[in-house]
Amino acid sequence: MSKPDASSSASFSLLAPLAGKWKQFELKAAQIRLFAGLNPNEPLDAFRLAQAVNLRVVTLDEVKGLSEQAQTALRKPNRQWSGITLPPLPDGSRVVVLNPKQSRARQAATLMEEVCHVLLGHDHTNISAESESGRNYQAEIEEEAYAVGAAALVPHTTLVAKLESGQSLRQIAAFFGVSQSLIRYRVKVLKLTHYLA
Repeated sequence: MSKPDASSSASFSLLAPLAGKWKQFELKAAQIRLFAGLNPNEPLDAFRLAQAVNLRVVTLDEVKGLSEQAQTALRKPNRQWSGITLPPLPDGSRVVVLNPKQSRARQAATLMEEVCHVLLGHDHTNISAESESGRNYQAEIEEEAYAVGAAALVPHTTLVAKLESGQSLRQIAAFFGVSQSLIRYRVKVLKLTHYLA
């Protein structure tokens, strides 16, 4: 992914408290928003962007052929999985399966993380019997995909403007179509907690 042009970089002067990987996450998110044709004041529709990067989105309810045992395991109330992207199909597309028990706002964050895995060129996670989590979890890759996805969904400059105008976390979350917990995450990583005092 190339770096933002000079005009889009100007808005990043507000990112002074951020350095290293966090600043890079913000820059990558800005590139994704440019790819999606959005300005900072427009909400990003993760479901529409998924189509643009050849991801087919389904919920567990739409998946055919799962054994009854697998369905029961995945539908347990304490089962906190959010989504999974399957390996590429012969036509190059991929299928993302989302947990239908989670809210649309939570699904947006999950889907955006999966979109970022594709756009950032991350290797596909493999299921592994040796791993305690059942897959070869790579913390750095997962952190990058989630952080970049969150930044694309909730851009820094617009978040600051909304906090400065006195909007509540609930109002901001509703505007962006995400959960309040995602807004809290963005406030924390962007070092904006003073707005909540």
